[in-house]
Amino acid sequence: MRRNPLLFLLVLSFAGLVHAEDDTALQQRLADKLKLSDPALKPRKVTGGEAGTHKAKPKAPKVAPKAVTWAYAGDGSPQHWAEIAPENRACGVGTRQSPIDIRDTIKVDLEKINFDYRPSGFAVLDNGKTIQVNMASGNSLQVMGRSFDLQSFHFHRPSEERVAGRQYEMVMHLVHKDPDGHVAMVAVLIERGPDNKPQAAVQQVWNNLPLERGAPQQASGQLDPLQLLPTERGYFTFMGSLTTPPCTEDVLWMVMKQPVQLTSAQIAIFARLYPMNARPIQAGSGRMIKESN
Repeated sequence: MRRNPLLFLLVLSFAGLVHAEDDTALQQRLADKLKLSDPALKPRKVTGGEAGTHKAKPKAPKVAPKAVTWAYAGDGSPQHWAEIAPENRACGVGTRQSPIDIRDTIKVDLEKINFDYRPSGFAVLDNGKTIQVNMASGNSLQVMGRSFDLQSFHFHRPSEERVAGRQYEMVMHLVHKDPDGHVAMVAVLIERGPDNKPQAAVQQVWNNLPLERGAPQQASGQLDPLQLLPTERGYFTFMGSLTTPPCTEDVLWMVMKQPVQLTSAQIAIFARLYPMNARPIQAGSGRMIKESN
């Protein structure tokens, strides 16, 4: 049988192509294995920054969260006082908290409060929560067989205490302590009075307002605390707490029944500094409230 020369050449050529393709595939597989075993030959992922400027973006510095301090609005408002610090726990769970709405009183012959006040030196402080007046030593009151020294007095607007639901323009709290650290608080309610009769002692305080918060302004003259009190000295009394954190309880409260009067201008001065710095009314919790006849 005769072989076809042309057909024989075609078969040889095809076999050669197949071997060539096999060699090429083998070489490619070997190259891929070399890349995987050598880290220097592995492909590297290019980030967006490297693809552009080739510079890593700087990380934003971490900002520490701002500490929350107690206030009358916002994150530090009265409903959050107990959460701000462990020592404020009584603000949330106390059962003798102040202020309260004074009602359902028991009328009795309460002993008179002996106010042993006299003209004294004073300094006015804007502490960021209220206007506070620090009094020189030598002023005190006696009640229920105990003596309490006057430390300072300050203001709230509107009044924190209410009487049978009525809220006043402002209230003044006179802070007293006995030698054991027990607190007796005298509250003087403030209502709007005639504009031609400014309250003399309060005007002394306004005249000595400091230019900067946190810097006490020492007054050159003296202030007579007796001028802060109403002429009638009947009062309500009950046990309560501080009306600001840490809301410490076991505070003896004496709320004067008769308010004192300030002019519209005097009220406006404080309102410009502190439009609202009053804690909301707290539960009475069945506590006894006595009222002088």
